[in-house]
Amino acid sequence: MTKFLLISEDSEKEALVKEVFSSDEVIVSVDQTLIFDVLKVEEPDIVIVDGDIKSLDLKPLCRKIKQYPVVILLILGEVEHNKDVMHNANLFIKTPIDKNLLSATVDSSLKTRHSLLKMAKSNQELARSLYQLNVLYNTSSQLAGSLDKDKLLKIMVEGIEKSLNFELACTLMFRSEREPVLIINSVNKISDRLLEALKLRAILSYKSLLSDPPFDIKIGNLKIEKNIKHNIQEYDFSVLRYDNMFAPIMLNEEFFGFTEIYREKPFTTEDATCFQTLVQQVAIPLQSASFTQELKATNRKLEKLERLKSEFISIVSHELRTPLTAIKNAMDIILSGKAGEMSENIEKFVSMGKRNAIRLSGIINDLLDISKIEAGKMDFKFELIHIEPVIEYVKNNLSEVAKEKNLVIKYVPSGEDVEIYADSNRLEQVLTNLVSNAIKFTPDAGEIEISSKIVNARELQYDNCFEEDIKKLQGNYLQVCVEDHGIGIERKDLNHVFDKFAQIENSLSRKVGGSGLGLPIARQLMESHNGAIWCDSEINKGSRFYFVIPVANDKSNFMMVKKQLLQRARANNSTIAVIKIKSTENVIENLLRENNLLNKTYMTNSLIEKDANMTTLSLILVDGDKPSAEFLKKKIESVVEQNKNLYGECDIMYSYEIEGDRHEKDSYS
Repeated sequence: MTKFLLISEDSEKEALVKEVFSSDEVIVSVDQTLIFDVLKVEEPDIVIVDGDIKSLDLKPLCRKIKQYPVVILLILGEVEHNKDVMHNANLFIKTPIDKNLLSATVDSSLKTRHSLLKMAKSNQELARSLYQLNVLYNTSSQLAGSLDKDKLLKIMVEGIEKSLNFELACTLMFRSEREPVLIINSVNKISDRLLEALKLRAILSYKSLLSDPPFDIKIGNLKIEKNIKHNIQEYDFSVLRYDNMFAPIMLNEEFFGFTEIYREKPFTTEDATCFQTLVQQVAIPLQSASFTQELKATNRKLEKLERLKSEFISIVSHELRTPLTAIKNAMDIILSGKAGEMSENIEKFVSMGKRNAIRLSGIINDLLDISKIEAGKMDFKFELIHIEPVIEYVKNNLSEVAKEKNLVIKYVPSGEDVEIYADSNRLEQVLTNLVSNAIKFTPDAGEIEISSKIVNARELQYDNCFEEDIKKLQGNYLQVCVEDHGIGIERKDLNHVFDKFAQIENSLSRKVGGSGLGLPIARQLMESHNGAIWCDSEINKGSRFYFVIPVANDKSNFMMVKKQLLQRARANNSTIAVIKIKSTENVIENLLRENNLLNKTYMTNSLIEKDANMTTLSLILVDGDKPSAEFLKKKIESVVEQNKNLYGECDIMYSYEIEGDRHEKDSYS
């Protein structure tokens, strides 16, 4: 049925309109206030305005009526109207009124109005769908960027709120296997009895979803978190009569929780699709978050086991070293003849025992070294050295061992006089391991060659399996190569040569034995020198082991000392403060204003970083330009001196720029 509002004082026109539209509702009024009340309350479809009415000013009246979703039909009679009145009308009919023409005009306008309303509704629905799609896209992007369960569910709830405008949302989740949490997001605060009802509803929903729940949720062990927007009004049981939607958060039968939302305005089919999609989107990130949590927990267990293993190895090695030293000393005394004369057989067996004691001592030392390196407690004494004395020492030291197999050790120096910043004892250890291995795996009457030269990192040649260790190198390096002509290593085994306890599987490797720690130790020592170690080989032709160390310069020297002090600080479980500054008056003034300079963090031109869970300060790195670094040196040293109880014995390093070029200098106290 169509509703008409007729604005006319003419009874004949009123009778004619009611006759033509006898099956419809016709409301007649000439009172301006009543007209707009009818427009608001009755919401007519057609407003018929008599153009000859004298009691009303049609210009403002038609303009105001046009603001409502109605069709205005103007009856044109004797009175002429200006263009403003004509502009606000949709349809026109002249007097005398033709009944058929009036009926046809109204029918046509109603069809047009119906089409326009349908189009408007479609446009509105389309706009809402586009908005929901945009929310889905943004929510999906945010979900992909997090592995935190709480944050993921918060993003999901925010997405549902933006797209569906709920009054109340309840989300059940598990922070861990035995920690259920009901998160309530509400527009208004909720009453105590509604809260109890929501808790009971969540528990029943949980039990109905899972045939065999892994955890028994009860009112007492269900934690509640409430996010309330407004505390003026309060929701009670009446909110449970609102339209609601429910969805479990599951992926491949894996249950993560569920969410339920309530809204006074009924949900549409499109709303349900949007809701289900948003809930499904969070399932995959939640699974990834669970995997990440499990992985972190497993890593913590592995780190603990690794630490216990290292401690065990260290303790056992120390305990073995003491009686082994006594055994070696006793054998030395026996072999020296001070304990009396020996037969040839006794001397042979005692010598055999001494050799094995020495071998066992080497294995114990390797175990101690690897445990120290892994714990970050390996001591280094870096200084400027040349490589030639190190190579000569190792060559001379192992010559006698090589002669037992009629092997010759040759050294081919580069002829370039360069210095490196290194610990000579640790380099001797690396080179000794490499040459000892070459002696083991080279057949009798062979040759071992040691060479050294200066190379640029871009010129290094290596197998792809060593790329991760070598690609980070930059600048010039001293390269040392130990080449043998032994059994060689298959290419597939190159990647495992430097693994702990690795023994490449062949008959000779089983024969010569060893701890399998020499090369892993060498690799760790090279990393501590900011260098690298790798190898290449051919079966039955021999192997070449290379290591490189940066050529000494201000920057490499600084970095080596920095690494040494960082290792010491971490080994002592102490704080490391890094201060980066620029030479600006504001920074200097800010630093001078602070009483406890080293405990402050500056967010603009300077920065102090502290490792978590550490109490004493053992290293300060000052990085800036020369004037500010030298200016701060006295200030920092005075603060440390005055606060020894807080900072203890503290190493201080400085690096700065000179004449626009980067030079790294160091000093430490």
